[in-house]
Amino acid sequence: MHPDHVPDWTPPAGAEEQPRQVRRILRLFRPYRGRLAVVGLLVGAASLVSVATPFLLKAILDVAIPEGRTGLLSLLALGMILSAVLTSVFGVLQTLISTTVGQRVMHDLRTAVYGRLQRMSLAFFTRTRTGEVQSRIANDIGGMQATVTSTATSLVSNLTSVVATVVAMLALDWRLTIVSLVLLPVFVWISRRVGNERKRITTQRQKQMAAMAATVTESLSVSGILLGRTMGRSDSLTGAFSEESERLVDLEVRSNMAGRWRMAVITIVMAAMPAIIYWTAGIALGTGGSAVSIGTVVAFVSLQQGLFRPAVSLLSTGVQIQTSLALFQRIFEYLDLPIDITEREDPVRLDRVKGEVRFEDVTFGYDGKGGPVLDGIDITVPPGGSLAVVGPTGAGKSTLGHLVPRLYDVTGGRVTLDGTDVRDLDFGTLARAVGVVSQETYLFHASVADNLRFAKPDATDEELHAAARAAQIHDHIAALPDGYDTVVGERGHRFSGGEKQRLAIARTILRDPPVLVLDEATSALDTRTEAAVQKAIDALSANRTTITIAHRLSTVRGADQIVVLDSGRAVERGTHEELLERGGRYAALVRRDAQLEPTR
Repeated sequence: MHPDHVPDWTPPAGAEEQPRQVRRILRLFRPYRGRLAVVGLLVGAASLVSVATPFLLKAILDVAIPEGRTGLLSLLALGMILSAVLTSVFGVLQTLISTTVGQRVMHDLRTAVYGRLQRMSLAFFTRTRTGEVQSRIANDIGGMQATVTSTATSLVSNLTSVVATVVAMLALDWRLTIVSLVLLPVFVWISRRVGNERKRITTQRQKQMAAMAATVTESLSVSGILLGRTMGRSDSLTGAFSEESERLVDLEVRSNMAGRWRMAVITIVMAAMPAIIYWTAGIALGTGGSAVSIGTVVAFVSLQQGLFRPAVSLLSTGVQIQTSLALFQRIFEYLDLPIDITEREDPVRLDRVKGEVRFEDVTFGYDGKGGPVLDGIDITVPPGGSLAVVGPTGAGKSTLGHLVPRLYDVTGGRVTLDGTDVRDLDFGTLARAVGVVSQETYLFHASVADNLRFAKPDATDEELHAAARAAQIHDHIAALPDGYDTVVGERGHRFSGGEKQRLAIARTILRDPPVLVLDEATSALDTRTEAAVQKAIDALSANRTTITIAHRLSTVRGADQIVVLDSGRAVERGTHEELLERGGRYAALVRRDAQLEPTR
């Protein structure tokens, strides 16, 4: 590994203790602490106003009505109405602010995960199902919506209400308060048990949702549909999806029913508390104890009923938070992924790239597993020169090409551009300097013009047309009903393989990189289409440093230098004529191609 490039690694979320994970969640809200402080003030104000209502009710029952004080009665009744109005207004405002903050936190998380994944090396995506990545961003972050938008506010609001209500209950009658709260520790214990159970089930459910997302992404893509139909596997794929969905149904039911009976018992007990309060007050009065006024009993029951809603909600919120920890843990796993391809703190920026590429004693292996894919490669390509890399399947040809734009980093030696290690260059310089055209052309589900402008967003229509002409595709595009506004379809399936390749070449011409890597760009094409695409490649390669990875040798005969790879080593090098005269590996590959050429 390059000494200046240390992976940005932090312990995975699964290894964190729960308190540490909670602190990490709280840090997500730090940028919005000002707005959260306003929410706290609104919550406190709403709680105080709502707690005042039972005291107004006590005064009405114990003073205003018995003493016939209509003026006081009117004032107290007006106070109760005003209390309800203020509580509702404060509630709407706190919901607006807290929802906005929650959505901003979700936006920050989505962006952070997407940005992290954009920085991952190609190796990560070759071993990860696309649906799994999509599920983390859509399902896991989407599943946290209730937590980050309302749960935090609900926690503060209900906790404030509970504390204020308990204080008010103690002020009214401490004996009745003890009776009301004696079972609270049991309720808290039950809710924690339920929360832990739901957290375990939620982890399983999210994994199952990710598996379903991957199945949908793979089997319902254009390529997946074509494969399923032509192989006669549509019914079996539907059956497999049905089994996946059935497992999800079971997990959803288990998640929703986890602890329901226990929570129902809590609800029943707390709903029965008013009867217990009335009974306790009646017993105290009947046994000659200190009398409790009717107004006090009614006000206390009103407070106790007011305590019932936030207390149950608070217990449920605790369950929800424990459940959400499983979702946060899955998101933090992605945020903590080590980044293999990093930019150094003081990267080199090249204003002008000549295009000299050197491979200096390059060695490469995947994750340190197995033998090296490349071993001791030394190659120099001068500015404007052309290198062809050939060899049998699995020789390491594509891997060699991927090292130039830093899709992977070498594990030994170095790759340089104009004498500078590519690992020392800033990403912007490297992206402008090296263009890649591969066998697997990717086009977005957008218009032809939008696909071309992906390389140069500010390109004019004239520049688009010039690039398309150079790529031998302009006439075909112009003949379409919508011209350059034609939507290419999912992965470009409205175009043939050769047309997609020429669109990719036009896109690269538009970017105008001084170094070009052609990774088997014509190997999947028929001979006639290959000839048309080769004209476009010749236009693209003019006056550029070109590295061509080729399986067919018909396209590399004019290269300045041909290197034959075998088992990761450069076993031959020279021009086409020199290698033929040598009669070695390259000559054998040429004879193979001649035998495979279709007879006319």
